Amino acid sequence: MKKSLNYALCYAVLAMIGGVFYREFTKYMNFEGATALGKVHAHFFLLGMMMYIVIALFARHYDLYSEKIFKVFRVVYNIGVPLTGIMLGVRGVFQVLGTELSKGADAAISGIAGIGHILTGVGMILLLVSLKKCAVKTEAMN
Repeated sequence: MKKSLNYALCYAVLAMIGGVFYREFTKYMNFEGATALGKVHAHFFLLGMMMYIVIALFARHYDLYSEKIFKVFRVVYNIGVPLTGIMLGVRGVFQVLGTELSKGADAAISGIAGIGHILTGVGMILLLVSLKKCAVKTEAMN
């Protein structure tokens, strides 16, 4: 449970950094309008902090950390969420700066962000499989 809360804290800090950067950078650049930078804050809060708070609650009732699949989840998910957040930040900075990206650069940013989203999704599936295995074990013991 403590590990999950540590992860939640780290993601909360990343979310705060992302939110402050979005607000200050757009204000400094006199940018008004929608940008991908605004989504960094929400991605880290919801997919990072909130997910690990929920996991901490499940960890109180299940032995999640002993599950092999849960260990794979942690690795995959903790690559996917930051990768997604970073690429949202990169895209957002280019949007605020008004930088015209080449087709290759635009595709690379989208591709890497897509990989981050895929890893995040795979991580969610791995988490659900881990939770199901823990629930089956707990029911078998009772």
